[in-house]
Amino acid sequence: MSKKVITFGEIMLRLATPDYLRFCQANQFNATFGGGEANVAASLANYGIETEFVTRLPQNDIARACVMELRKQGIGTSKIIYGGERLGIYFLETGAVARASKVVYDRAHSSIAEIRPGMIDWNEVFKDASWFHWTGITPAISEGAANVCLEAIQAANRLGITVSCDLNYRKNLWKYGKTAHEVMPELVAGCDIILGNEEDAEKVFGIKPEGFDAAATEGEVHAASFQSVCTQLMAHFPRARKVIITLRGSINANHNTWGGVLYADNRLYKSRRYDITHIVDRVGGGDSFMGGLIYGLLSYPGDDQKALDFAVAASCLKHTIYGDFNQVTVEEVEKLMSGDTSGRVSR
Repeated sequence: MSKKVITFGEIMLRLATPDYLRFCQANQFNATFGGGEANVAASLANYGIETEFVTRLPQNDIARACVMELRKQGIGTSKIIYGGERLGIYFLETGAVARASKVVYDRAHSSIAEIRPGMIDWNEVFKDASWFHWTGITPAISEGAANVCLEAIQAANRLGITVSCDLNYRKNLWKYGKTAHEVMPELVAGCDIILGNEEDAEKVFGIKPEGFDAAATEGEVHAASFQSVCTQLMAHFPRARKVIITLRGSINANHNTWGGVLYADNRLYKSRRYDITHIVDRVGGGDSFMGGLIYGLLSYPGDDQKALDFAVAASCLKHTIYGDFNQVTVEEVEKLMSGDTSGRVSR
């Protein structure tokens, strides 16, 4: 059986202030590329899984540089379509200790925001594929992007391809006249695997964990509190076979705890909790979890605990990697899964 994974969404130019500088202090920015679904594809490509990232890009030198970066990561780019005027940009100010990180988007009227149904031949894209992944960021971009996302999900359902989503609620993106609560249910209804966190479930579907306040975790996040979120999501979306919740305890901008739970077949699987004391870059942390989860579910069939453990360890390592992409190997993830957190030099 094919293990080819298709992801669909927006990739942007990322301009980040260096050395924890604030936007008002910076006179230069570090330029890289990133976006939720591309980040997932990058993780999978690093693990040796065949991927195709589908998006719409303009015909210009910045987009060409972006495609070169995707190819460097080993991501398939042959299904990208071209048109429109610009690649979206996001600016990142990295926080420290009690000062939170900030993101400013400059992505209005990007090429993918102006995509329309019929522009992508999904039957062609899904040839030889076994998995399709999207995130809640894509339908937030524009009504056209939401409609194309639905078109893709329906095609994947028709072809018997596993569909996963990361709910990824971004309040600053829903600006075209429809809310996430109006748009997302029809899309998520076509999903076999649902990933989210406590904010996603509450903001999109009004589902809350019992006895949990995200602003007051002090690093303590109790996995059992989230079983109710999982069961409520499954009740809303009966197609779903597995629901996964990431558990982030935020002590400060540089120090988080990290774990996850997976609910399937009336059983709750819990990961170990990692203590991440010196975060290098947390952007893309959730995407690295999703990439690890997809790899785990494809590579360890029938072992949901091991798939969850791989996802959590992979995303723990991502917090030590600069940029959106999680550039770690299967061997490095499995070493951390085995309990080796020493960070000793490998010679």
